[in-house]
Amino acid sequence: MAKIKLGEQIFYNVAAEGIHEGQKISLGKDVGYGSIVPIKEAQVKTQIFNIESRPNDGGKLIRSAGSSAVVTKKEPGKVTVLMPSREEKIFNDQCKATIGVIAGSGRKEKPMLKAGKMFYVRKSRNKLWPRTSAVKMNVIDHPFGSGRGKNLSHGILGKIPKRNAPPGAKVGSVRARRTGRKRGKS
Repeated sequence: MAKIKLGEQIFYNVAAEGIHEGQKISLGKDVGYGSIVPIKEAQVKTQIFNIESRPNDGGKLIRSAGSSAVVTKKEPGKVTVLMPSREEKIFNDQCKATIGVIAGSGRKEKPMLKAGKMFYVRKSRNKLWPRTSAVKMNVIDHPFGSGRGKNLSHGILGKIPKRNAPPGAKVGSVRARRTGRKRGKS
C-alpha cells in the first residue's frame, strides 16, 4: 500500500510498480506511474488498476499483485477496458483509476518449500492435494486401478500375453481367464 499525502489529508492506495518514497503523485492528470486519473484522461494502451465500477465509489476492480487492465477504446461518455481475464468492460469515463501495474508481482515466484504449505494453498482454492496416482487406487475406484496390467492401460504393451504366444513370450499373468472389471451378472 502507498501512503499518499494530499495537503493535510492522508489516504492509502494500492502501490504501483516502480514508485518510490517521496515521489510526487498527481490526482486528475496523467503524469506517470501511481497517478490517479479519470479513465478518459488515460491514453489508449495505458495500463491501469484499482478501477472504480461507478464514479466516486472508490477503487474496486483489479487490486491483486502484478495485475493490470488496458484501456482499449474511448468514446464520448464511456471507455472500454480490457480486463486481465481478457473480457472487455465498458466504464463511465468519469470513473477513476491508477496508472501502472500493481507492485508485488513476484509474490508467486517463491517456491513452496514444504508439502504442507502447498496443501494449505490448494485448500484455500478448494483443490484436492496431494493427488493420488490412479494406479495406486483400487480397481473399483478408477479404470487404471490395482496396477495389474498397468502398462496396457497407458498404451504400452501389457503384461498379459496372448493365449497362443510362443514359449518365452509367456510372461506376466499367463493365461488369465479374464482381465478388467467384472460387469453384469455372473
